[in-house]
Amino acid sequence: MINPSKWLQLRHEMQSLGVDEKDLDESFILGSGAGGQKVNKSNTCVMLRHIELGVVIKCQQTRSREDNRYHARRRLCDKIKEQRDDLLSAQQQAAAKSVRQKRRRSRRAKQKMLDNKSHTSKLKQSRSTPRDDIS
Repeated sequence: MINPSKWLQLRHEMQSLGVDEKDLDESFILGSGAGGQKVNKSNTCVMLRHIELGVVIKCQQTRSREDNRYHARRRLCDKIKEQRDDLLSAQQQAAAKSVRQKRRRSRRAKQKMLDNKSHTSKLKQSRSTPRDDIS
């Protein structure tokens, strides 16, 4: 259960972003996933649509409709902030990072890396102590 002070903070944040309750289209849809038969029978999933901006949020974080209403509005505020600041969210940054890491190296970059490795190998070999191979 979300306490009234958190709701009040959220309403102040929505006002500062210029989001009014009249601009929101809220609907409740059937839930799905974990939570058992009760979740699948009740309309606890909240779909929140900001009419002017066209931002749509679906939230089924908890089994409580009232808590999901709060979380949907919180996510809406975060998404509007991201759009206004043109910032990538943490999830988008993580996804972009994994794409960069998994991307195949170009032939030139791969050759350069291999040349550097062989150069380092030669340096290490030259640092080794001389051995007496006299038998």
